[in-house]
Amino acid sequence: MAEPREARIGTRQLPSCTVLVIAYRMQHTIAESLRSVLAQELPCEIIVSDDCSGDESLSVVRGVMEGYTGPHRVTIRSTAQNLGLCAHLNELAELASGEVLVFQAGDDVARPDRVRRLLAEFAAHPEAQVVGSAVDDIDEEGHLLAEGVRGLPRRLDQRAFLRRGRMQTVLGASMAIRRELITGFPPLHGFVEDNMLSLRAALVGECRCLPEALLGYRRHGGNLNDWMFDRSGHDYSTYERRNRRVLTMYRQIAADQERCAEARPELPAERRRLALALAAMYRLEADMREALLDRPRHQWIRLLWRGLRHPGLHRKSAERGLKLLLPRRWFGRGAQIRGYLGS
Repeated sequence: MAEPREARIGTRQLPSCTVLVIAYRMQHTIAESLRSVLAQELPCEIIVSDDCSGDESLSVVRGVMEGYTGPHRVTIRSTAQNLGLCAHLNELAELASGEVLVFQAGDDVARPDRVRRLLAEFAAHPEAQVVGSAVDDIDEEGHLLAEGVRGLPRRLDQRAFLRRGRMQTVLGASMAIRRELITGFPPLHGFVEDNMLSLRAALVGECRCLPEALLGYRRHGGNLNDWMFDRSGHDYSTYERRNRRVLTMYRQIAADQERCAEARPELPAERRRLALALAAMYRLEADMREALLDRPRHQWIRLLWRGLRHPGLHRKSAERGLKLLLPRRWFGRGAQIRGYLGS
């Protein structure tokens, strides 16, 4: 396999990149995903890494690569034990040689111009630390569910994340990141990478999101996002399970942002102040979710009031105020709640 050539668009040199094809129990989709990476217009380093799935994913990958003579340099590997996504990324960042890491889940499908478009955005905006894009939601068979979704404004900084609410950052599946967001900071710890990496990017630069869908984002029962924000049932037990997972994740994100701010004392004081404000916002959101599950109602008031005063949490806090009228067993039953409030 040939060494990747220096990539340019016009007179602009693109950063070097490593595409990380990340798999866990994806034997049924990884062949299509890998072929979409091999079809990229720019030569790349590609690392296909299975997180000790115990299935046939790596055998499928080796079958796809048998006799390959294309322009990409491809490594196939597995972790020694199952690590989970964040620890897997920590390991891969140390192995990759590219300045930019392009994430490719082993169940998603990239457009042929995806890597080129992401790298061109980095080259045009040196302050960009994360570049993502909108995606097309597809089902398990690859049929289109929704076109051009999950995008964000073209540019996002710390103040934008503080104002937006919904704790929405660049979708991890669509991301490319500067490798130093992992190697130059404390290791990632937690369930999910996208919020942590987006906030790290905003701490030292900015995030950018291309409006075009560059990826088919496969939706199925094994999605990490769908597991985290589980809405498979309309009952209190599903509501409680979802909220306990999410509040734990938000506390992990807050702790990561605090660690990163502490690790970079050379940054401007205002950036570090905003980082701590973002961490506090995530902690407040976690505390509000926990209060609704565990605390007496009179103890909700102080937290809800703090949320109402925060631009990014105003809408959520107002909605939660309505739950003061309802028995806990109704939480998670959206249709019944709307009927009750409308009666």
